[in-house]
Amino acid sequence: MNRAATTESYSRRLQRVAEHIWAHLDEPMDLAELADIACFSPFHFHRIYRATMGETVAETLARLRLMRAARQLVHEQVPIAEIARRAGYGSTAAFSRAFRASYGRPPSAFRADKAACAETSLLTPAAGAFSMKVAIQDFGPMRLAYVPHRGPPQTVGRAFDRLMAWAGPRGLTLPPHWGVAVWTSDMMNTPPEEREAIAGLTVGPEVQADETVGIHEVPGGRHAVVLYKGPFVHIGRAYDMLFAWLPTSGEEPADRPLFEINLNDPRKTAPEELLTQVCLPLK
Repeated sequence: MNRAATTESYSRRLQRVAEHIWAHLDEPMDLAELADIACFSPFHFHRIYRATMGETVAETLARLRLMRAARQLVHEQVPIAEIARRAGYGSTAAFSRAFRASYGRPPSAFRADKAACAETSLLTPAAGAFSMKVAIQDFGPMRLAYVPHRGPPQTVGRAFDRLMAWAGPRGLTLPPHWGVAVWTSDMMNTPPEEREAIAGLTVGPEVQADETVGIHEVPGGRHAVVLYKGPFVHIGRAYDMLFAWLPTSGEEPADRPLFEINLNDPRKTAPEELLTQVCLPLK
């Protein structure tokens, strides 16, 4: 089998594993079963997965379960004990320790932060919060290899995991390749389950569309940019900041979608330390 065919085969097999993990978050992961899904030898599967995806299967499962827990804490009134159980922890205390290690605060404080955010002026962040400011920046055009996403913004990670399974065997997961999410539907007027986006990765002209990824061109130009620090579940604050700033800025938005640029790797960075540029194209 030639190199291109081998690369494509690895990508397809790892995508099947990524989809299986997302679809079975409440089940224990058996490495032999995952190896069978990927059609890899059980002897080598774990090392192939870790080298390609940047984390072990156990780390992927823990990350996705905590990501779901953070979403539930913010958007649902599920008791913390039940969230802990669904995340695979035998006690609320163990869950609280793990959640705090990743998100910088215990689950109860993370949930309370939603109410605190609503009571705090958009232009005056709460004590200890990362101070967000709007800046005008010029960007050159970006060429993205992408996987489409349809559904709530909090689940776009599923598309990014498919994208990483495609990109890993091609050596495209490290800088200067950056993750970019482009929101192609009206986020305010589209029901969450119908919202559409693309999960993209910056690539050069040598990368072409195939059966897994499409190619999307993001035009260059002037943009209003907010640098947001923290978990994706609260990134709406950056959007609120942008649109609170816009009416008094003297600027007008261009008729193009907003996009987010991930400045660090969500698989290797604690959610509280994630840095994301939220970018609004301007006329």
